[in-house]
Amino acid sequence: MYQQMIFLNLPVNDLDASKKFFTELGYSINAQFSDENAASVVISDTIVAMLLKKSFYSTFTKKEIADATKTSQVLIALSAESREKVDELVDRAIALGGSPTGEAQDQGFMYGRAFDDLDGHTWEVIWMDPAAVEG
Repeated sequence: MYQQMIFLNLPVNDLDASKKFFTELGYSINAQFSDENAASVVISDTIVAMLLKKSFYSTFTKKEIADATKTSQVLIALSAESREKVDELVDRAIALGGSPTGEAQDQGFMYGRAFDDLDGHTWEVIWMDPAAVEG
């Protein structure tokens, strides 16, 4: 059965530093779709973050490339399998040079935290109680 995928194309300042950041978070690089201008970061079977040098990213758009450390256009949200996994991923991202973003959000049935990556893109990590989702 066909599974739709999502590809996040993100402009980065330092491709090597960004690759190191995401691999140390536990994600892998798909070498088949990576080169000196881009890195294909496999988040899951259906989610891929394409890290693109800004000069390469600019070949895909006529728009000005936003400085994600100063402006926000998108918040990237990833699910986690538990509250502990939320904390584990966000704490690891911060230890690797990411920045904490806001306070933890605890709604009881839903828990989330966020971090900014090395280029200022905001990643939210969220756990939802499966019982709350089902009922």
